[in-house]
Amino acid sequence: MTSNAAAPRTGFAATLTQKGALLFGVVFLIVGIAGFIPGLTMDMGSISMAGHGSMALLLGLFQVSVLHNIVHLLFGIVGVAAARSAGGARLYLLVGGIIYAVLFIYGLFTASMTGAANFVPLNSADNVLHAFLAVAMIILGIVLPRASARGRA
Repeated sequence: MTSNAAAPRTGFAATLTQKGALLFGVVFLIVGIAGFIPGLTMDMGSISMAGHGSMALLLGLFQVSVLHNIVHLLFGIVGVAAARSAGGARLYLLVGGIIYAVLFIYGLFTASMTGAANFVPLNSADNVLHAFLAVAMIILGIVLPRASARGRA
């Protein structure tokens, strides 16, 4: 008589790390899609391809542009794909967290700029969210693999 209870789980989103990457990926996909939906995004008539001039606000709070929404969609696709392996998921969380940390710092320094360096529409709400995402993704990228390893022991 054989039992699958002792066999290690493998497959899509099998570990906590993979589930974390999948969760972030799905949320980024939803946010990317929502950025193109009138009603969820206010002032859709003012949305621009890129740049700080876009006055479109996702949920009336987060400044977005077409480029911003596409980046969210791509980040979501990468997250869902990364959920296929524990290593890929961990890398996605860590690198994604670092990218959001850089984006947070970028937002702090370009908020008052009007030149070519300010190509992503960001406001204070975006900066706070990016700081939260950076911390959350990096912490999960470090903690979840250890939690998964402890669960197998």
